[in-house]
Amino acid sequence: MVDKLTYEELEQRLKDIEEESVELRKANKGLRRAEKLHRKLSRRLRTLLDFIPYPLVVFTLEGHVYYLNLAFTQLFGWSFEELEGKLIPFVPPDRKQEVLENIKKLFKEKILLRHETKRLTKDGRVLDVAIRASLYSESEDEPSGELVIFRNITQQKKIARINEAILRISMALPKYPTLDQLIYYINSEVKPLVGSEGSIVILRDEKKGDLFVLGPAYDDTETQKRVKKIRFSMDQLVAGEVIRTGEPIIVSDTSENTELHRERDKKLGYKTKNLLLVPLRNRDRVTGALCAVNKKEGIFDQADIELLNIVAGTVELSVENARVSDELKKAYNEVTSLNRAKDKVINHLSHELRTPVAILSGSLRLLMKELTALPEEKWKNNLGRIQRNLDRIVDIQYEVADIMQDEQYRTHGMLSLLLDQCTDELEVLIADEVGTSPVIEQIRRHIDNIFGPKNMISDEIFLNEYVRDRLGDLKTKFSWRQVQIITRLGQTPAIFIPLDPMQKVIDGLVKNAIENTPDEGKIDIIVQKKGAGSELVVHDYGVGITEENQKRIFEGFFATQDTMKYSSKKPFDFNAGGKGADLLRMKIFSERYNFKIAMESSRCRFIPKEADLCPGRISSCTFCAKTEDCHDSGGTVFSLYFPPVPQKG
Repeated sequence: MVDKLTYEELEQRLKDIEEESVELRKANKGLRRAEKLHRKLSRRLRTLLDFIPYPLVVFTLEGHVYYLNLAFTQLFGWSFEELEGKLIPFVPPDRKQEVLENIKKLFKEKILLRHETKRLTKDGRVLDVAIRASLYSESEDEPSGELVIFRNITQQKKIARINEAILRISMALPKYPTLDQLIYYINSEVKPLVGSEGSIVILRDEKKGDLFVLGPAYDDTETQKRVKKIRFSMDQLVAGEVIRTGEPIIVSDTSENTELHRERDKKLGYKTKNLLLVPLRNRDRVTGALCAVNKKEGIFDQADIELLNIVAGTVELSVENARVSDELKKAYNEVTSLNRAKDKVINHLSHELRTPVAILSGSLRLLMKELTALPEEKWKNNLGRIQRNLDRIVDIQYEVADIMQDEQYRTHGMLSLLLDQCTDELEVLIADEVGTSPVIEQIRRHIDNIFGPKNMISDEIFLNEYVRDRLGDLKTKFSWRQVQIITRLGQTPAIFIPLDPMQKVIDGLVKNAIENTPDEGKIDIIVQKKGAGSELVVHDYGVGITEENQKRIFEGFFATQDTMKYSSKKPFDFNAGGKGADLLRMKIFSERYNFKIAMESSRCRFIPKEADLCPGRISSCTFCAKTEDCHDSGGTVFSLYFPPVPQKG
């Protein structure tokens, strides 16, 4: 039963209701004002968000679209009107589990930092995107939704993949011994780059004029095996047109020219849907094409052409390198064969020279004995000239023998055998003719000396003392030359080398220096310690050697003078000329006896060309006002370095 209210109580209640009504009207008025302000602020916020350059979506907690900006529409294709209150169908099937895990992480951590993934566009393209997400709240208690910002990194990722692939290809070039293996590796890299089922290199056979496939890489391994064995005529493949025109070609749909593609696919046992081909250029001609087969998603475009053009440069370089390498191998084999033939010729020539030279030398000595009864003026000059030229032949023979030291001569064995078999008969014959004499042993020693093998035993040599002794012996051989020899012979560690090659090296360097230095010039000869080893330096201030001739100075039988002006003069004369084998022999000695020989030279600036001649005397030179001018104008430095002898123990 409801208690009855008094009049006063009813009047008070009415006043309370009126006051609450006033407050309610005020609250409603404030609420309308707040709603109006919220709508105004919401429009301004949306306008601001539309200006953000990155795609942005506001989701409800259920994942429905509450808002998205214009940048999202431009990138993915869907408008706000299409997606408002709906789920966005842009998650690839293989990424759905990843999305669920990221949502859990977002609700736990309230913010999701940069995360790279993939999303679909309205027209079915797959994009690489970077995502940042955060929860937002309209009150302090619970989150109201998700704010997600996307960034398209498809091109960035593609460029990174291209750069990584090009780097891998470049690093792989030395790893593959054959061209086919290398091109297969490159094609294997091209496939994922352009997203194709296959990649092949098609080359034109320059001799046969047809086309063949090199290093094919297909998802279908059976097709890959078959295509290697098939050759095509120029008009059977689109590659023929690319080679003829030098322009890239995209075939987006092979059904447009069914006859051409049907014949090719019949041979390959493989269905081709689309193609992209770019030319392989070698300077001024096209040698083939790089071809991508069957784009897996979408169609080939200009970006794919640019990518294949980048790879095509590496392919063509590899093909050209292989071609040059094959030619070099053929040339090397030919040179090796010629070199063997040359060695045989030189060896045979040296062998053939030994016997007649020895006989001529002996005969000349006998002739000189016979002519002693006649006045010297009637025969001395002629025989002297014969002897000098015979000595030159002997020198050539000795130099060749040193160069070909490892070759064995049969003459020594043959003559020794004959001497052994005929000893008794020869002794009787000689006794009848000249009386008793130990001539047989003298003959044997003579045969050993001329034809016998040389056993080179290393001697301990102190370089400063040995060079001083050699210069003393050589001075009489160039006494008429007005060349100043300046020596600085310091103490050095002992070296170990046979005396015979050591003498030939030092004599050859001194002779070479004197013959290239004009009279009134100078030569520095230095022996000094270098590191733990010993060094000999022979520095002449002569005419020097042209830059071109310096490249071939150690080749052997090579004269640095102009061939038409070359003449063999008296040894040690200025510009005497020579056989050109001295330096080759020194180089061979250096390899044989473990020392290093080096040369530096600068051609006299007054006679820069090989054909230019120096008058041979500084005071007769019209260019050099004084001796110092000649000394500063050119010269050659030969240096020998003898490393320290390894310690035993």
